[in-house]
Amino acid sequence: MTLVPAGHVLGSAQVAVRWRGLTIVVSGDYKRRRDPTCALFEPVPCDVFVTEATFGLPVFRHPDDGEEIRKLLRSVEQFPERTHLVGAYALGKAQRVIALLREAGWARPIYVHGAFERLNVLYGEFGVDLGPLLSATNESDKSDLAGEIVIAPPGSLADRWTRRFADPVAAFASGWMRVRARARQQHVELPLVISDHADWDELTGTLAELAPGEVWITHGREEALARWCELHGLSAKALALVGYEDEED
Repeated sequence: MTLVPAGHVLGSAQVAVRWRGLTIVVSGDYKRRRDPTCALFEPVPCDVFVTEATFGLPVFRHPDDGEEIRKLLRSVEQFPERTHLVGAYALGKAQRVIALLREAGWARPIYVHGAFERLNVLYGEFGVDLGPLLSATNESDKSDLAGEIVIAPPGSLADRWTRRFADPVAAFASGWMRVRARARQQHVELPLVISDHADWDELTGTLAELAPGEVWITHGREEALARWCELHGLSAKALALVGYEDEED
């Protein structure tokens, strides 16, 4: 058994199991595009590939993440009197958004929720330079953070905590922001389609590249991806994980 980079977040891995000439690779969560905070996905030739399918529908085609970051920066430039509050998951997504902002030229301090502090330090210890970060959870005058970018857990976007910011622009970095109804339901003013999962083209492209003897599909939209496999001559089936539905509840 060996671990191979999955390209999902820092330290994420696929598991490659080899036994008597048979190779099974369990992808876990993965993406195929470059991420400045983690190693690229490494394709492993295999007989059986167990793939996630979080965004396993043709509607999910993620745009260039650099363009999504530029959309955020254009909004900051357009509304300098407002704080831009970006919802991002604490592990991986927050650090990736910060790193992408740095690559786009944002050199000013980025304000972060206290929930991110330990993970940001950990990323730094593994060589991921996130630049100057300041706490967004300290009490301050609303005008102090006008024109600034704050990164916080998605759940905090609707908290009273946001009242400390100057007329905040609510943004959310997630592949689910491709679905406009979700953005509206969560009162997201600036949806940023930035995902740490493979989109439809990356899922199907990976299967075409590996061409395994069997594809096992889990964690998402199994039916559509199984149908794609059938149309392209790949044997595929959906897996039902014991306890998975309970975990989702």
